Amino acid sequence: MTFQELQNKIGTQNESDWHQHESGGGWVHKTAKVDASVLIGGNVIIFSGNARVSGNARVSENAQVSGNALVSGDARVSGDAWVSGDAWVSGDAQVYDNALVYGNAQVYGNAQVYGNAQVSGDAWVKSPLFIIGSKHSLTNAKHGHIQIGCHCKTTEWWTENYKDIGKKERYTEAEIEEYAAYIELFSKVGK
Repeated sequence: MTFQELQNKIGTQNESDWHQHESGGGWVHKTAKVDASVLIGGNVIIFSGNARVSGNARVSENAQVSGNALVSGDARVSGDAWVSGDAWVSGDAQVYDNALVYGNAQVYGNAQVYGNAQVSGDAWVKSPLFIIGSKHSLTNAKHGHIQIGCHCKTTEWWTENYKDIGKKERYTEAEIEEYAAYIELFSKVGK
């Protein structure tokens, strides 16, 4: 993308405030911090502010990073995705298509945010804990909740009621104890 094309996208700019990144040729504002080790694709824009791209991160296609956002590790941001505000995308996380990650949101681990998804505020996104038990699957459906089969309840609720619901759902005693162990695991690492 030429400097004129950059201006056509974002409005009139002072050319001395911008440079093309040596790896990929994308446009980087002088106030952004972008390591030489990252790839900034030719149509990418890293806006002014304290935006940071570091490690082995890759920002490609028409993606944009702005504000105080951080893209680091082996993270990938691509398509028409936008990471802004105080958001972090790190580890092996991927944000792509038309996805938006903003506010104080953190996307990390092996998480993927894509399509028209938006992650914002104090949201967290990480590779979910998902277990296929002997009777039903379990996942951490949202903050502080566990979904077992079609029942989505708080971790505390499951801790107090797993025996009753297990009996109601015709679990054997062994299955009830199996799911008790899963609930304990979720309470420790699945929040």
